[in-house]
Amino acid sequence: MSVTPPIHPANRLRRTRQSAAIRAMVSENTFTASDLIWPVFVREGENVEEPVPSMPGVVRRSVDRIVEAAREAADLGIPAICLFPYTTAEKRTADCAEAWNPENLSNRATRAIKAAVPEIAIMTDVALDPYSDTGHDGFVRDGKIVNEETVEALVKQALSQAESGVDIIGPSDMMDGRIGSIRQALETADHQDVMILSYAAKYASAFYGPFRDAVGASGALKGDKKTYQMDPANSDEAMRCIARDLAEGADMVMVKPGMPYLDICRRTKQEFGVPTFAYQVSGEYAMIQAAASNGWIDGERAMVESLMAFKRAGCDGVLSYFAPAMARLLAG
Repeated sequence: MSVTPPIHPANRLRRTRQSAAIRAMVSENTFTASDLIWPVFVREGENVEEPVPSMPGVVRRSVDRIVEAAREAADLGIPAICLFPYTTAEKRTADCAEAWNPENLSNRATRAIKAAVPEIAIMTDVALDPYSDTGHDGFVRDGKIVNEETVEALVKQALSQAESGVDIIGPSDMMDGRIGSIRQALETADHQDVMILSYAAKYASAFYGPFRDAVGASGALKGDKKTYQMDPANSDEAMRCIARDLAEGADMVMVKPGMPYLDICRRTKQEFGVPTFAYQVSGEYAMIQAAASNGWIDGERAMVESLMAFKRAGCDGVLSYFAPAMARLLAG
């Protein structure tokens, strides 16, 4: 009795997975240091590096140490850093005037970096929460976040940053109409080359907690940010926000947080075809670090896998606290 040999598939997909060399040949996405923006925290003092307990491996740096970090980033091939100030309680006021003070931390750090490491691009945050006694991104009047008055303040903040020499302004406040107002002000003040990377789809997320520790905002927030940041249930609304910000003059757009919103990243790139970034936020970073420190996951592999997810979703780049570690790994 003859036995019919089993029929094997003509297409064995495992053939293209059999070795590192073959896998590299057919890899659909690649990640390089130029895909990274490194968020860094600046504080007062000299020769200071202060750990952020809820973000293992992340520190607040004095301006002189921020300059050193910028040099490290440039040497690693990271094209940009993003500055966030740690503002002490006495500089958090109802009028948020420190936000547009030419001598505030962000502006001093920008000038120092530009003098020492001119080749690296500097991105700054435009929002009032680091300077507000309420912890909100805008002014609070009668229990509500007021839009127009806040936008006027954001314009002053953006112009102050542009005067200090920033390359990229990142409005993260989610007020309506702020991109158009900032763009018009920049053009009028002869800062037409300053780019706007808009946090166009920023969600009211639970993943921001460690960041608030890092900038000194924990405990300051009164209420929540759900009336101006987006509902995590919505994706069509994100497309409307992105379309509006692009029409108002944004050069690039951001999705924040990152990994829980990869579908938004994909839709953004497919529907608009514009430079699209994601922010791998503090809570995402802290979760990976915490699990790795407990031996539950391989931290390095998880870092690489999480960052590659952004490229697979269509992002052109990602803000990540893993930036220097990933760049060193890529440098091999």
